[in-house]
Amino acid sequence: MRAIAIDDEPMALEVVRSLAAKVPYLELQACFTDALKALEYLQHEPVDLLFLDIKMPDISGLEFVTSLQKKPMVIFTTAYTEHAVTSFELDAVDYLLKPFSLPRFIKACNKAQELMQLRGNTATATAKDYLFLKTGYEQVKVYFDEILYLEAAGNYVTFVLENKKLLTRMTISEVSELLPADKFIRVHRSYIVAKNRIDRIERHQVSIKGNEVPVGASYIHQLQQI
Repeated sequence: MRAIAIDDEPMALEVVRSLAAKVPYLELQACFTDALKALEYLQHEPVDLLFLDIKMPDISGLEFVTSLQKKPMVIFTTAYTEHAVTSFELDAVDYLLKPFSLPRFIKACNKAQELMQLRGNTATATAKDYLFLKTGYEQVKVYFDEILYLEAAGNYVTFVLENKKLLTRMTISEVSELLPADKFIRVHRSYIVAKNRIDRIERHQVSIKGNEVPVGASYIHQLQQI
């Protein structure tokens, strides 16, 4: 897993570099005290994961992530708690409060590795007609045609199937990137539905097998187009 670290404090970068050296599957490729130089690096080099400070002089870590067109996974490293909610709204993998220990650092890295593996498995599966979902300690095979709709709550998504529900630790944005666009459509910031499962479209909701799914105002036009 290729990573870079961005922090305006050199000592903080040394901590990340030291801890990263103890994680076998992690390759810390570069460290930056200048966020703009890191931005230039990202334009030319493939990176899977960012260790990113939030309070920096030229641009905040939150602004940095928002500015990226192609977003790697992000683990925020900060001494402040007040940005935690915003960071997870940006689909951060984790939020490390300084000073953090090696076990806490490894836990965050493990989350990123699991997400990367899940994305890889799902990307392979989308060429077929199924995917594997990690639910708890299991990998469950789910065919696309089984899915009615998906409902998100924070960093978790519930896959609602014909006869059961499956909960997996992913954000709605991550899921939307992995599902085939010809089969699924996002209708709300918290909902994705299977196109061929829609029974009825109303102004503020769609009906699927007796389930009413809300439609967000910004998604109505896209829904009407299909």
